[in-house]
Amino acid sequence: MKELILGGARSGKSRLAEQRAGATQQDVLYIATAQAYDDEMNERIARHQNDRPPHWQTLEEPLYLGRALQENAKQGQVILVDCLTLWLSNLLCMDDPSFFETEKKSLLECYRQLPGQLILVSNEVGQGIVPDNALARRFIDEAGWLHQSLAAQSDQVTFVTAGLAQQLKP
Repeated sequence: MKELILGGARSGKSRLAEQRAGATQQDVLYIATAQAYDDEMNERIARHQNDRPPHWQTLEEPLYLGRALQENAKQGQVILVDCLTLWLSNLLCMDDPSFFETEKKSLLECYRQLPGQLILVSNEVGQGIVPDNALARRFIDEAGWLHQSLAAQSDQVTFVTAGLAQQLKP
């Protein structure tokens, strides 16, 4: 089963993903995409780490997500990726269009064929105003296109608002 969980900041999407992964009673691999560039982000990462059960395996992969999934996905395991928009930011901030396209393609091409259960978490950022700078506009566009592509390949898509999950697909 492949699931995409979308929501705004502090919507409860990560909590929902963790609940769903834990409810499977399978081994869980948590792939974290965040990079800490300041104290506040270090605190956020630490809070997320403390919220996870200690027996879950964690892999930090800020760039090569498709490869990490291909190398680690297996039957009888859940992989939870949190979050795609941080991964997308990491790629876009490298300012290397060919690297960005290669890594995005790697994820999209492997996603459906991966064995085991996969839960992807991502921020829905396209519901606000259009930003006044080119990088922010590109980020919103790329996130929207990525979400559409993954939603089309997902068995289930869930949107979370104020801790309430709304099933969008099936």
